[in-house]
Amino acid sequence: MSAHGTAETMPDEARVRAAWAAANVAPLWENRAAHAGPTPPERGFIWRWSQLEPLAAHATTLRDMAAIERRVLMLVSPHATEVGGAAGSTTNLTGNIQILKPGEKARPHRHSMNALRFVMKGEGAVTIVDGKECPMAEGDLITTPGWCWHEHEHRGKEPIVWLDVLDASLHRYLGTASFQPGPANNVPAQAPDAAFSAPGFLPQGAELPTGYSPLFCYPYADAVKAVSAAPVGPDGARRVRYSNPVTGGPCMSFLDCYMVEIEGKGGTVPFRTSASAVVSVVEGAGVTRVGDDDIAWGPRDTFSMPHGNWISHRSNGGKARLMIATDREVFRRLDLLTEEFGGTA
Repeated sequence: MSAHGTAETMPDEARVRAAWAAANVAPLWENRAAHAGPTPPERGFIWRWSQLEPLAAHATTLRDMAAIERRVLMLVSPHATEVGGAAGSTTNLTGNIQILKPGEKARPHRHSMNALRFVMKGEGAVTIVDGKECPMAEGDLITTPGWCWHEHEHRGKEPIVWLDVLDASLHRYLGTASFQPGPANNVPAQAPDAAFSAPGFLPQGAELPTGYSPLFCYPYADAVKAVSAAPVGPDGARRVRYSNPVTGGPCMSFLDCYMVEIEGKGGTVPFRTSASAVVSVVEGAGVTRVGDDDIAWGPRDTFSMPHGNWISHRSNGGKARLMIATDREVFRRLDLLTEEFGGTA
């Protein structure tokens, strides 16, 4: 006989479960997720430019910009877990392809999510961020930090296509996703980009943000110059950070961006991290091994590198450059960032 009574005096299971339900409680010992081991890493996925380009062109025929907020095709990985009710390109990160035709404008808005624009094809457009015009050409990175007003205007002659990367999945999970339509108002004063053009010097007297970079535009020519001069890192690649000149930290509070240059067929040392990334191929061709999968890529392809996988890169013999957008800074701030080199990929 149990110390708590006989079977005849104990409530039956149905009555117990009804009482739990009425009290809105549940037994933890029946929650498999609470006792499960680590789940296998999400697999990487590639969106090939050869498939995206005709879809982007066709999208320009479907809707007029006057009727829609943005002309965007979302990059949804079949391997990504739904976060906040929607699947993205990988954990915490949402990638999109955005298209603008000559003469079109995308009206101003702002949102809590951080976002970047990496130009894949075309030129002649501008993104206006908190009143500052940022020219857009192939390989340029434009940032639109959370709650900064931004709009797009195409003054060129051919359609322009760029990659958007946002921390939208993270904000949906945290319950902080919020949106505000224009017109822009209460726009803060901005220091000109020329004020940050000399390394080691910052303008005095200007109120500079610390949560994000006052530079919203990072031209590709500057990125190439910087990465070509960078030392080879522990994984065998050259790497530079799109940084905030005020703090030396990431260009935005939750989005960290890097330009990576790899060369030769030997490949990089395998690398594993708790952060996830979305990658845009700028130049060259090669293969990235993500876990057990080999992802062959070429110019303008986009692929994901989910956290927890051993990852290595190799070019097809020539020089290749990748723009990597990652949620690394989120994990660093939470003291959850792990990074290791030399495993098996």
